[in-house]
Amino acid sequence: MVFDIETVPDVDGGRRVYGLDGLSDADVAQAMYQLRMAKTGGDFLAHHLHRIVAISVVFRHADQLKVWSLGDLDSDESELLRRFFDGLDRYTPTLVSWNGGGFDLPVIHYRALRHGVSAPRYWEVGEDDREFRFNNYLNRFHWLHTDLMDVLSGYQGRAVAPLDEVATLLGLPGKMGMSGAKVWDAYQAGDLASIRDYCETDVLNTYLVYLRFEYLRGHLGAEAYAAEQGRVRDLLGTAEAAHLQEFLKAWDANGAD
Repeated sequence: MVFDIETVPDVDGGRRVYGLDGLSDADVAQAMYQLRMAKTGGDFLAHHLHRIVAISVVFRHADQLKVWSLGDLDSDESELLRRFFDGLDRYTPTLVSWNGGGFDLPVIHYRALRHGVSAPRYWEVGEDDREFRFNNYLNRFHWLHTDLMDVLSGYQGRAVAPLDEVATLLGLPGKMGMSGAKVWDAYQAGDLASIRDYCETDVLNTYLVYLRFEYLRGHLGAEAYAAEQGRVRDLLGTAEAAHLQEFLKAWDANGAD
């Protein structure tokens, strides 16, 4: 289960933490950015002050391959989190991410704590299931959560690379029309649908990098690797959503191996 989240400033949390009552959401967010800039020299907010507005996944199980965003346009954050953890409880999948250990999962932790979302399978480390002593979601060096950015950099911060550039090097579409920096503006404009579409293209890029990684480490042979890529092409080729059709066109135009 490849996953990615998109976030906006938690303006309600910002009001509480910084005493910003009486300001509009836009002004609270601006104040949060300015306070963060003064503290760190950059305006990227601390993990606990993000609010999740989209979680997208690519799910590969048996003969199934699906890409979608959890919930719908009216789903609140707690529902997105419950749906995410329900999938883990039901299937115990290998989680795959790009920088999920550094960003996505810590944000998910704080937001699940905020909303009181129970996730026993995710937090299992071997007390009830002995198998989780040797492979669980929380240990950085286990495979049940495979953070591709972390693994490919050799766990060296100075060697990390952005998904967009790695995907582009492999002939994949990379970022398409949006970036994380534009999510807040899109959200304020009421364009949650575009945010969800963008998140889905990110997980597609991540999944295709993961397939190459599985080939790299010998878990997929050449034929199996080609077959899995073909499965993605079939999925996109039959998709009605415009952003998925555009992803396939960009992939073909880039001439990926």
